[in-house]
Amino acid sequence: MSWWTPQLNAVLGTVVVIIGGGLLWGSLPVWWNVVLFCGVLSFLLWRGHTIGAVWAWSTLLLGIESLAWPIVTMVHVRLTTNQPSDEDMGLILNAVLFGLFSSVFWISFAYGLFKRKSAAAVNITDRTPVVQDVKAPGTGKKTRRS
Repeated sequence: MSWWTPQLNAVLGTVVVIIGGGLLWGSLPVWWNVVLFCGVLSFLLWRGHTIGAVWAWSTLLLGIESLAWPIVTMVHVRLTTNQPSDEDMGLILNAVLFGLFSSVFWISFAYGLFKRKSAAAVNITDRTPVVQDVKAPGTGKKTRRS
């Protein structure tokens, strides 16, 4: 694996998070997108030392975005009107259903990636040889084999 592969995946993960945020939140001003891109990219470069770690953090960020979407929608509707209309209630229902479903999916996916990453780290660091007693064929003597 080359040294630049996690960095390339961090850029791709950042693009995915920003596109996911754009789909969830709608259009943001360009300068907000630039600030978010730089923030997410620096976070992924800081925490993502491997490709698996980069995508685990990217999917976790997508899950957090999806979880925040219904909350922000409800706050936005509450701030704009005292009594929400049927259209506003439909918007809230849509945000809650799809936001919670997608947040559970992405957070569960991130959990699986983090669990896989930690299991791989345990397997790499645990290199103690396994020693077992075995009978040598035909002699009846016990020998040690690793």
